[in-house]
Amino acid sequence: AIEKFKEVQEAYEVLSDDQKRAQYDQFGHAGANQGFGGFGGGGDFGGGFGFEDIFSSFFGGGGGRRRDPNAPRQGADLQYQVTLDFEEAIFGKELNVEIPVEDPCDTCKGSGAKPGTSKETCKHCSGSGQVSVEQNTPFGRIVNRQACGHCSGTGQIIKEKCTTCHGSGKVRKRKKINVKIPAGIDNGQQIRVSGKGEAGVNGGPAGDLYVVVHVRNHEFFEREGDHIICEMPLTFAQMALGDEVEVPTVHGKVKLKIPAGTQTGTEFRLKGKGAPNVRGYGQGDQYVVVRVVVPTKLTSQQK
Repeated sequence: AIEKFKEVQEAYEVLSDDQKRAQYDQFGHAGANQGFGGFGGGGDFGGGFGFEDIFSSFFGGGGGRRRDPNAPRQGADLQYQVTLDFEEAIFGKELNVEIPVEDPCDTCKGSGAKPGTSKETCKHCSGSGQVSVEQNTPFGRIVNRQACGHCSGTGQIIKEKCTTCHGSGKVRKRKKINVKIPAGIDNGQQIRVSGKGEAGVNGGPAGDLYVVVHVRNHEFFEREGDHIICEMPLTFAQMALGDEVEVPTVHGKVKLKIPAGTQTGTEFRLKGKGAPNVRGYGQGDQYVVVRVVVPTKLTSQQK
């Protein structure tokens, strides 16, 4: 980086000094320092490392690394939304989902060229997918690299396009994918299905499919992580005198003893009656919060 900065600094000094610039135009880089013979007159020099190269590489032009337009690239990731019932999220479910994807064209095997023909190397960019464009700036003439307009940056030309995909090499279709929803998944979590996204480019691997889970609210249960919370209505007599009641859980009904003198808002724990941890780290609990229910109408006996 230091050497590159020195080169740019030297280039700026030459360009800002009329005498040095005249020497450079006549003799090239070395002439400005009164050294050995130059690389030729001003213009796009045939050899060496000119000012255009210095500025172009320093400011992100063609001197840097160039990506091969025909190198394999991974396909795009896809996202799919799915809505589950409360119990389905607790116990897991297996789904067959249908998603729109771009798959390689079966007719041309993804090449985009008509069967029996093949792509040709672009003559304008020699297959690099990029061309040099000169620009005049206050620092002098700069050579930038940009995508070739003749091949759209691919480096290849398709003279006879596939009639099925019209040269794109891909076709849009709906694809059925089996998705296993793990037990204990919670609202907003997502599942990654490897290799089920868009097809790769130039033989690259396919992208991934991300299934985002939404869970419907339950009329009785609420979820807090791996734990399940519910409220149990009891009469004043049950809480004052004590009782044994049946409590619904996602695993079935269980009996719960209510001690005499229980206060409204008291929380009871049912161990292991919550949701399984989605990563397999044990099981949550169910918490039962008791609430006293005051009757709005009293019988003659209650009065």
